[in-house]
Amino acid sequence: MTGLAITTTGLVHIYRAHGHDVAALSGIGITVRPGELVGLLGPSGAGKSTLLQLCGGLLTPSAGRLQIGEHNVATMTEAELDRMRSGDVGIVLQGAGRNLVPYLTPGENIQYAQQTAPRSRDLPAPDAILELVGLGNHADTDLTQLTPGQVQLCAVAVGIATMPGLLLADEPTSQLDHHARDEVLAALRTINTQTGMTVLLVTHDPEVAATLPRTITIRDGRIASEGRSGEEYAVVAVDGSLPLPPHVAELLPAGTLVQVTTDNGKIQLTPVQQEEDQ
Repeated sequence: MTGLAITTTGLVHIYRAHGHDVAALSGIGITVRPGELVGLLGPSGAGKSTLLQLCGGLLTPSAGRLQIGEHNVATMTEAELDRMRSGDVGIVLQGAGRNLVPYLTPGENIQYAQQTAPRSRDLPAPDAILELVGLGNHADTDLTQLTPGQVQLCAVAVGIATMPGLLLADEPTSQLDHHARDEVLAALRTINTQTGMTVLLVTHDPEVAATLPRTITIRDGRIASEGRSGEEYAVVAVDGSLPLPPHVAELLPAGTLVQVTTDNGKIQLTPVQQEEDQ
């Protein structure tokens, strides 16, 4: 399997609320390489779930470019988006139960999801998929007999039932205890390493973020920073703007004049003392 890349350029999503236009995303530009495992972070309302839903074709971009593998999502019809989701992109919605048919067993849920896959695709048996996420002995177990963590693992298994090139997971560890959370994360890492599937997940949990090889933080609809192996970095936008990390922004209130200087390749930001208006 080859994981799918994600590329966005100037991605904008605007929605209507209380009679006003609200920009959920304002010019997002990211690149996720095939086979990466990446977390989307940010406070509630920052736009991370909106970005995930745009990648899955559940929302339509207002402007900009969004490329998933060979799919130009911004120009696709509903029928084309349905075909993309049936084979190339798997989605795990927030809340495990939203991804499952409650009266079917885990194995039957996977079989049901596989019915939409392209007929030419050779898919693993449900038992093999459940083994991949750590539920190898539960193909015929009633969902009501599973723990919350196991139900979430079942939702993940359904998300990869068609062996897509990209798995999108919205808060897959929310409302789970630490043990169940770690099991879900372990399953996502196994999927990523053993299949080469690209995995993009939304999380608000800093402990989850710390375990991921790469994170992208969204704040106020823009890319605020990126994390690599536990280190946080500011990201220069296409227009040259540079969102400051929160601990730096606290020292530089809005409207502060900052002198930018360079010395032997090093960049220094120096706040300028402003004189009061005469």
